[in-house]
Amino acid sequence: MIYLDNAATTVPDEGAVNAALKYLQPYGCLNPSSLYRAGFSAHKEIEEARRDLLSHIAPQGGYELIFTATGSEADNQAVFSCARRGNFVTTAGEHAAVYQSAKELEKRGIEVRFAPLNADGSVNADAPCGLVDEKTPLVSVIHVNNETGAVNDVAALSARVKKINASAVFHSDGVQAFGKIPFVLSGGIDLYTVSAHKIGGVRGAAALVRRKGAKLSAYIYGGGQESGLRSGTENTFAIKQFEFAAQKKFASLQEDFSRIRGYNRQMRQGLDASIYEVLSSENASPYILSVSAKGMRGEVLLHMLDDAGLMVGTGSACSSKSRFSRVMLACGLDEKRADGVLRISFAATTKEEEVSEAVAILNRTAAALRERTKYSWKK
Repeated sequence: MIYLDNAATTVPDEGAVNAALKYLQPYGCLNPSSLYRAGFSAHKEIEEARRDLLSHIAPQGGYELIFTATGSEADNQAVFSCARRGNFVTTAGEHAAVYQSAKELEKRGIEVRFAPLNADGSVNADAPCGLVDEKTPLVSVIHVNNETGAVNDVAALSARVKKINASAVFHSDGVQAFGKIPFVLSGGIDLYTVSAHKIGGVRGAAALVRRKGAKLSAYIYGGGQESGLRSGTENTFAIKQFEFAAQKKFASLQEDFSRIRGYNRQMRQGLDASIYEVLSSENASPYILSVSAKGMRGEVLLHMLDDAGLMVGTGSACSSKSRFSRVMLACGLDEKRADGVLRISFAATTKEEEVSEAVAILNRTAAALRERTKYSWKK
């Protein structure tokens, strides 16, 4: 079985899991808020993980990190902390964790302004900046689009936003960027979401990276953990495994990036152009490649591919109940093209022979479906 749905989740890195197993053992799994020695030891391990993770994304300092359970929680905390009045500016291409939070804000009477997308899923910098005014408390722009892989220059965007409204908080969902594309935080980015399970971590650990002094309120109340910003007993095992997975990922980030870019190119060139339309741009993150199978239902093809030994997605796993991808429609696809979308996504563990076999399976399976259904392939 070949797994190419890594934008949904990655297989936990075995070495990082083994290194963190001691935090599931007696005394290693104790409550980090406990006052006895073993509890304080767990607390120190979490603080070490916090510093280590920050070193990858903010080596210059000036940022702090709040552990959460999921990237969606971190996104929600950013949105509901900062967009309590005025107008919230975001894009039509956000992950559901931001987009659905924005729709909830509309129900509460907050004005939400959605910037449109380019055809590749990126956002033109003029679009969100043109929506910002003196009453904008928050701007949120995704770093790497989770369906097309389009990369937004959030450093430049945040700088432009600050020139328009210096008090506006700038947030970016960096879940598909962290550990995959070369990037460090600039001072204009106030809040940045990262998640463990996209880079070989286990589910149950994520974080909101915060520029020191940037506005942020608690989202979950209780015992006052995470400096009062995220209550709840910390998952020491998941946090430490996140740390170890990130160490490995960042140690080979540039090498992996170049290799995965080659796999992406191999996939683009190998897919039957009479069947597949490539939707992701050449400048997108190489880890994500979205295509549309002409005249076919992506969901039907997905199940056939699964039977043939290949796992891919049809878009965001968080929106899998919808027939048509909201993001793809926002990119300008009509429903027929959007219906045939498949998302192929790679990981650092992906092998060249897997890509070659995946290309053959994709072409063979789609050709069989075309023959079986007798679709017309004229545009």
